[in-house]
Amino acid sequence: MGPVMGNLSQVNYALTACIGGVLCVLKGFDVGGLTVFLNFSRQFSRPINEISMQVGNVFSALAGAERVFAVMDEEPEPVDGPESVELHPMIGHVVLDDVTFGYVPEKTILKHVSLYAKPGQKIAFVGSTGAGKTTITNLINRFYDIQSGSIRIDGVDIRSIKRNNLRENIAMVLQDTHLFTGTVMENIRYGRLDATDEEVIEAAKTASAHSFIKRLPHGYDTMLEGDGANLSQGQRQLLNIARAAISKAPVLILDEATSSVDTRTEKHIERGMDRLMADRTTFVIAHRLSTVRNANAIMVLENGEIIERGSHDDLIAAKGRYYELYTGLSELD
Repeated sequence: MGPVMGNLSQVNYALTACIGGVLCVLKGFDVGGLTVFLNFSRQFSRPINEISMQVGNVFSALAGAERVFAVMDEEPEPVDGPESVELHPMIGHVVLDDVTFGYVPEKTILKHVSLYAKPGQKIAFVGSTGAGKTTITNLINRFYDIQSGSIRIDGVDIRSIKRNNLRENIAMVLQDTHLFTGTVMENIRYGRLDATDEEVIEAAKTASAHSFIKRLPHGYDTMLEGDGANLSQGQRQLLNIARAAISKAPVLILDEATSSVDTRTEKHIERGMDRLMADRTTFVIAHRLSTVRNANAIMVLENGEIIERGSHDDLIAAKGRYYELYTGLSELD
């Protein structure tokens, strides 16, 4: 809008000057009057130009207001019913039985998904973007309730488990890591607020983060600001893994945790995650198929359905969809 209105005002000024000049020569129009009129035309266009320059800010404000009101209008999660239970301790046997789900009723995302995972197992989800991999992990956390089927942990339907109890027993390591203003130790302790300093250090060692933390200016007391801007992406991810390690949650979800780091850092992160996954039920979402080769079972999803399942060697031998993805004959996105 700004450049368009600016150019129009220049065109208006030029036309006024040209026509006024012709009138002065041929019709005896007053030159002083033409000068005043040109000045008035310029003054008239100035506020219009200033308004047009603000149109972008107005639309940005409207877009921001839509997001604010969307948050305000969001329905809160239902309160846990009186029959809800707490599992102490939670072991981590996870079963999805004929699960069907859609974010909106008219569009089904997952169709009759069934799988079983027990402690110490690593279950990997691979497939095209939009196939439903992240949706499965959202349902295990009960961020949404399924339309049909059941999800059970240790034999108990998750709809019968108190949400806080369910989520405090599930640790997540996401692709995007968010750190808070505070010390390194405080950021790791966020995974379990009652953890001791010794437990924080042990969790950092488990995540292969202890060595780089000791090299920081003040070690574990180094202040982090700006979402950990003074750390590299790999270091922030290692802190995220340490945060998951200290939670001691029996169920672990890794959602593309190594996609934005270099190969050398990825090796450090994988070593930390291997120690983290010991004796835990682990669900892994990965686009780098090399990171899921050692999974106990690989689930290949397409259009919300599990079309293949098995170990890496079994799926390669079958020469199906997973074989195409792994050998580069097909693209994930």
